Amino acid sequence: MKSLGVDLLAPAGLALAALIVPLVVLYVLKVRRQRRTVASTWLWQSAQRDLMARSPFKRLIAQVPLFLQALALLALALGLARPATRGRELAGDHVAIVVDTSASMSALADPAGPVDGPRRIDLAKKAARELLSALTPGSDALVLEAGREAHLVAPLDRDVQRLAAVVAKLDARDVEGDLGAAVSLAADRLRPLGGARRIVVVTDGNLARPDSLRGVSLPLDVVRVGAPVENAGIVRIDVRSGTDPASRTEEVQVFLVLANYGARPRDAYVTLREEHASDVLASRRVIVPPGEKLPVVLTFHPSPGDYRQGLVADLSPHDAMPVDDAAYGRVPAGDKLPVYLARRDGAKASPWLERALAADPMVELHAGTLAEITAAKVDLDAFVVIEGACPPAPPGGDLLLVDPPAGVCYGAKVGALLEHPSITSWEHGDPRLRFLTLDGVHLARARRLEPEGRAQELIRTQEGAVAVDVSSSTRTATVLGFDVGDSDWPLKASYVLFVRNLIEQARAHRAHGITGPARTGEPLRASLPASVRKAEVVGPGGAKLDASLRGALLVVPDLPRAGLYHIAWEGPGGPGKDAGSVVVPANLTSELESDLAPRPIVTDKGPVDVASASAQPDAHREWTWVLALVALAFVLFDVAWLTREPRLRPSPAPTVASGPSAPRAPQRRPA
Repeated sequence: MKSLGVDLLAPAGLALAALIVPLVVLYVLKVRRQRRTVASTWLWQSAQRDLMARSPFKRLIAQVPLFLQALALLALALGLARPATRGRELAGDHVAIVVDTSASMSALADPAGPVDGPRRIDLAKKAARELLSALTPGSDALVLEAGREAHLVAPLDRDVQRLAAVVAKLDARDVEGDLGAAVSLAADRLRPLGGARRIVVVTDGNLARPDSLRGVSLPLDVVRVGAPVENAGIVRIDVRSGTDPASRTEEVQVFLVLANYGARPRDAYVTLREEHASDVLASRRVIVPPGEKLPVVLTFHPSPGDYRQGLVADLSPHDAMPVDDAAYGRVPAGDKLPVYLARRDGAKASPWLERALAADPMVELHAGTLAEITAAKVDLDAFVVIEGACPPAPPGGDLLLVDPPAGVCYGAKVGALLEHPSITSWEHGDPRLRFLTLDGVHLARARRLEPEGRAQELIRTQEGAVAVDVSSSTRTATVLGFDVGDSDWPLKASYVLFVRNLIEQARAHRAHGITGPARTGEPLRASLPASVRKAEVVGPGGAKLDASLRGALLVVPDLPRAGLYHIAWEGPGGPGKDAGSVVVPANLTSELESDLAPRPIVTDKGPVDVASASAQPDAHREWTWVLALVALAFVLFDVAWLTREPRLRPSPAPTVASGPSAPRAPQRRPA
């Protein structure tokens, strides 16, 4: 950085000074007079000489209005050219400016200031604009946003105003930041260019990954914004369905972890309510010791209308970083898992499957034919068991297909019957086969299954696989190539464990809903019904998000804000037909972002020399407003000069004529 002189930010404004030429022409042009008949022209002899001249111009006479008007035009021209004194210079032919937009940048810049005061991201944008103004003539710059992912928001450009407009649109995101990805992208963009190259990072120094700036080969400058802040927040949330030990009734249990990163104890209230509701479901006053974490459990008894509704846990009063003072969840869909057992139309139900499923007291079993189950309104997260059939689009969530007919079933080829196949191995690490052994299990008959890959084989015999995994991106599905009644497996303990593993896996998927745990900054994937044709995602602020529907899988590329996201879909029947909706909570819950203590920034060359944005001199100080006032003063002075009252000159005293022709006064003769 070095001091410079005066610079013109918009030199094209000097073109206004060209108006001085027509102004002067107006003052040298003769006035076109009208012809009138008068008694005498003795008093207009000078005007007569002008009329008799052949040239339309007259001699330029210096006049006060001419000078005032010319000076006003010059002042306006200089003002439009935007003269500015430059306080510093950012050296480099090509400069990459990386702005940190992680969650910590949403904290107040001054913790002692008002709650609506400037945030760290506001100071960062101001510093970035100052850096752009400090670029040397002829140099260009690019701007990158460093959130969870790196985004190039402005390519290389020499137009400072266009780059500044892009910087003004940046805002902090509710994500865990990664400066390393943005700096690496900046280095890749600058490396092929010639000349001097430089990377400038504008951040609060609260890096989630302190070593993210290692391996940077180009010159690197770091500008830090914001003051140290004491912060406390919710760093973890988990919602489960349980049982009240006193009343033996169903209750929702919300587990929270509060962390205090300040030097003083934090006295606050933790409240729990449903989305769009003012009634508090549960609350608790807590005192979190400095530098420690405190687990908190909030419980309430749900009603059937509360199932799958959004929950908001709030830590109040809010501090300098409000984003981590709230966490979001969803009310579980009841404590019992709905299970649907469907048999092939006209076939007799197997008692072994029904007994094993009904043995679990936390299962709500529904049995019937395949047509009855398909026509029923099956929950998206229900566990469905189908015997003797392989329908193309079965309802529900997790799926177990038992003894399907020959053909292709979910990508696996179902072959001919095998007589008395011997089980040789099984996948011990698969959750469906954990804690069990198939030694001593004998099969009377089974169909050979050929999946798309050997990794999908679950139970193998000498002739081939008899149980395979046919899961998709939207559900977990298992195919058994034999009827359990054609074996002695139901008489073994491993059969009960196998059914229990399937139920527990379906229960875990149901606890997460149609989506897994969602985190801000990461893609959202939701498993929708196979018949869905249209889906829409609405964010916490009510804005619609871009989403792509790939079969029954809905993908949202990025979740920029923490909050509750609403997914609604329609089936092939149009509005209101096969429609549904679900609430998806997304949380920041990052200890690295909630801890606002600045961390040392280190590269491969050692610690980085970090400069404070408040200590940097102004890159430009424009004087346009001063010149506009000067021009206004000249105009006002010109108006005052033209409208002034003329001063009256005093009449000359009468004089007595002398000389021979002058009359003489009469003389008295003596008497």
